[in-house]
Formats: sequence, C-alpha cells, structure tokens
Amino acid sequence: MLDWRTDMLDGMRSTNNKEMELASPDDPPFLITLGFDPATFGRLDELRHRYFPPERNQVPAHLSLFHQLPGDEWDSIDSTLDRLARASSPIPIRFKGVKPTGRGVMIVVDAPGLPALRSELAKTFARHLTAQDRQPYHPHVMIMNKADRAEADQALAEIQPTWSPWSGVGDRLILWRYLGGPWDQAATYPFLGPIATTSGKLS
Repeated sequence: MLDWRTDMLDGMRSTNNKEMELASPDDPPFLITLGFDPATFGRLDELRHRYFPPERNQVPAHLSLFHQLPGDEWDSIDSTLDRLARASSPIPIRFKGVKPTGRGVMIVVDAPGLPALRSELAKTFARHLTAQDRQPYHPHVMIMNKADRAEADQALAEIQPTWSPWSGVGDRLILWRYLGGPWDQAATYPFLGPIATTSGKLS
C-alpha cells in the first residue's frame, strides 16, 4: 500500500543521485544518523539550540549510528542503506531521561528495533569501521557537549528534575558528509516497511 513515505522517497531521488557523480578518494567521510518524525526532531533540536555552546553548534539534533565511513564508498553505502530502509519499519523511540557526560548532557534513548538494524549495517561495513564505531552501541542524543563543566552541571540541574519520558519515531536513515565541523546532507532513506497501528496490526 502506498503512503506518504513513498512520496517522500520520490522527492529524494534527485538528492541521492547527486552523490553518484562526486565519489572520489578525496571526498570527505560519511556519517549515518537516524532521522526522526518532524515533531520529535523539532523538540530535540530546540533543546540542542538551548543548551549547546553556540560556537560549536554546527549540526542539527541527531542520533548517530556511524561516525565515519570512507568518502569514496558512495555506491556500496547508498545501495546498502536503500535496501535496508526499504525493508525496515519505522522505529518507536522512548526518550527516557537525561544523563551527564562530564562536559555535556545527553538524552538516553530506548529504541528496541534500532540495535538490530545497526548490527546489520555494522556487518556490511565491518572492514571500514573505526575504533569508535566498533564499540558497544548505546543510542543517545547529545543536547550539550564540550561545554564548561559548571555550565553542564547547571543544564543538568535545569532539565533533570522536570524531565518526563516521551515517545517519538525514527523514520529514516540520513547520510551526511563531514566537512570538518558542519555536515552536508548527502541522501535520505525513509523506512518503507509495515507501520504498526494502534491496534497492534501492521499496515
């Protein structure tokens, strides 16, 4: 059955195809993140803008899957993400709470369907993974990082007492180019698998 995600996919083909002409050994590395439904992204990005040091806030709110993949592997990365996204269903996400990271604050994420998807990708990209991306995976969203310790403590003190767990949806994979600070979105891959309805059935 066709739905809004098919229309989204049609609108993204031209964006995805532009990379086919650009791949070379000198291309900047890729990153992969999980994309969110609009309401969830808006809420997370607002928190990031509120608490992230302005001079360091060069990218939107995101949930990282892989931090560095070779910039000249466009064909294999694109085909892998396209194949898995077409077969994957949107992933329910629970934003459970906040946690200190020393010089920052992160949101702890519970997304039962995400580790299996990431594991499948990690197997495909195994020979390209950095030490960071080979570590055990703990999904989270950073809303403050590389701040002064006092500022991080203050932010946590503001957020934690009033935090109520809330839910959202991961509905796509996003491929980015790392440009030494800012990121450039290279392609987007919506999840086109069955969607669970409120009755528990799949549509």
